Amino acid sequence: MTTETEQLTTSRLESFIDAMIDMEQTGQIFGEHGIGKTATFFSHLARAYPKATLVYVPAANLTPDDLLVNAPVRDPHTGELVLRQLVMSQLKPGRPFVLLVDDSLQAGETIQSQLMQIACNWTLGEHDLRALGCVGVFLTDNESLAETSARRSDLALLDRMVTLRITANDTSWRRHLAAKYRPWDLRPVFSLWASLSPALRELLSPRTLDHVLANAREGFPLRWGLPLVDGERLRLAEPGRDGGPGQNRTAEILDRIAASLGVPNPTTIPDPVRQVVRAALRCRWTVLLQGPPGCGKTELVRETVRAGLGREPLYYSLPVTNVEDLCAPIPSADGTLDNLLAAKFTGPEPKAIVWDEYNRPKDKAAFAKLMEITQEWSLAGRRIENLRAQIAVQNPPYHLGRKMLVARNNIAQATRFTASLLVEPEDIPANEWLLARYGSDAETVLEWWKHDIDDEGRAWITKRTLERLIKLHRRGLPLEMGTVYLGDGEYAPVPLTALIDRFRGRPVTGLRELAREVDAWEARLRRAADHSSEGGDDSDVVHQILANAELSQLRKHRAAVTRLVALLPAKLRATYLVGASAQQQRFWTEVFTSMRR
Repeated sequence: MTTETEQLTTSRLESFIDAMIDMEQTGQIFGEHGIGKTATFFSHLARAYPKATLVYVPAANLTPDDLLVNAPVRDPHTGELVLRQLVMSQLKPGRPFVLLVDDSLQAGETIQSQLMQIACNWTLGEHDLRALGCVGVFLTDNESLAETSARRSDLALLDRMVTLRITANDTSWRRHLAAKYRPWDLRPVFSLWASLSPALRELLSPRTLDHVLANAREGFPLRWGLPLVDGERLRLAEPGRDGGPGQNRTAEILDRIAASLGVPNPTTIPDPVRQVVRAALRCRWTVLLQGPPGCGKTELVRETVRAGLGREPLYYSLPVTNVEDLCAPIPSADGTLDNLLAAKFTGPEPKAIVWDEYNRPKDKAAFAKLMEITQEWSLAGRRIENLRAQIAVQNPPYHLGRKMLVARNNIAQATRFTASLLVEPEDIPANEWLLARYGSDAETVLEWWKHDIDDEGRAWITKRTLERLIKLHRRGLPLEMGTVYLGDGEYAPVPLTALIDRFRGRPVTGLRELAREVDAWEARLRRAADHSSEGGDDSDVVHQILANAELSQLRKHRAAVTRLVALLPAKLRATYLVGASAQQQRFWTEVFTSMRR
């Protein structure tokens, strides 16, 4: 833990904030993303200026009518309708305030003009911000061209501001993290971070380090705290001599962080999607799940939220979400510009939002509003009451060698998620859902999917496709119609002959068949065990069937499973516990215990 001296040390940014407020000068601050610029404003102003409030304006998320709009209002003296400039209601808080405009260089041209009037004169349209209670104006930005292509070059503007360039060492992020993660002693972690090269420290920004620590505290893989930039996990790699990435040090650095904290850094965990969604509800996280289409990501997320929250999540599909679906500006009685929030966002009941097709927004304006919610947990400057979690779901940029029609993101946007998961189809328990819904037909298609086609074929045949195949079979229609159509008469390159044969009753070996002929298979396993302690071909067949079986199938045929697994080599039995969910581990533990009895 930090010492009392460290806790009382004023950072360079905090001193600059105090000076600008005292001098009544506009402060312009440049620094890398994720180093704690905004967090320092919130914490310092609350501590040093308790009678003032911070009005935070995320400029990148603004639309032209958010700050100022001309609207007809009734004149209180004449009763006539007149045109007035209405200012956003946040700029009339009714008490002294400091205005912080974040990411101002990412705003559109119209917003830039409004922001420059604020920065130069502390006015907006016909409104004097000082008269409204403003005691300080600050602009914060990142100069990186990866985040913005704009640069201020007009000397008439540049001559109006005091500018400070800062690094992570100039903010109070260490103090914030030390308090957030008590009773952990983070000094070894801070020392490790400081020992990294400038390039690695920029990649492992304080914000990203915060997310790594959050995942470590939950027992999750620490790499989940690293963002997904354009669909790829951020790599902690030194720049190479040729300008490309050098040695990948991700695993080494994350393992050292885990060792400093005295916690494990697991490679995987059972049932990762459900676990991370439950953590999001418990810890108030924003989570990103990226996985191939049709594997059941969204349905599993909605089911898990429903179970944890006791109510349906707020669901938005980005390709069909408009700004007006979220909020709409209206004139208010006090002459300000207020925003009506969608009814879903109001009220005291607990809420969780599912953003489906997150990287397929309908337009930039809708995505700007969405970014305010995901980054600030607010909408149109108003906190969303009792918002417990946000889960974004998206597809990767490429799948099966084909480019998906998804948008790109930058590092600043990507680092807003506490946990970012690359979801594989096997992480989604869609098989159990198919079995519960379609019974023996689901068993048939799953046996085919697991045993008769290769990995590439399984990538083409999603769980969504499996359901279509079952429905087509039940209607007696050609199964090929249920696979992905690629155009010009071509379907997904997956042979369906084996599936058709299975539906027609061709002899196959699955768990049902093992249970039906358990005496014969028990005898075959005894012969294999007598011949070799490693087992034989029959041992491998039974092992493969048991390893691929769903939990509901194992429970259904538990008596046969117990008899057969007792005759398998011990090294094969041990694999059933590796990477299994808690329910699967419980089942196998009970089976192994009954074997000893």
